[in-house]
Amino acid sequence: MSAPIPLRRDFGASQVRGLAKKTKDGPQAHRLLALAAIYDGATRTEAAKIGGVGLQIIRDWVVHFNERGAGEREASS
Repeated sequence: MSAPIPLRRDFGASQVRGLAKKTKDGPQAHRLLALAAIYDGATRTEAAKIGGVGLQIIRDWVVHFNERGAGEREASS
């Protein structure tokens, strides 16, 4: 198994949780909370449980988040 893709360094768990709290989009909130858990040191498997998805989707969310940040559409699967 290869190493997980690291999250971008210009965000942190508390920032991402704050964004999750502000959004009115429920699925986006779940995505952001899953990413915040990774920032806090959770495994990708634990993040997948939080997001209600599989590991490949978590990977996709990380890639999108790293490329575009936490905009309305950018963190989507």
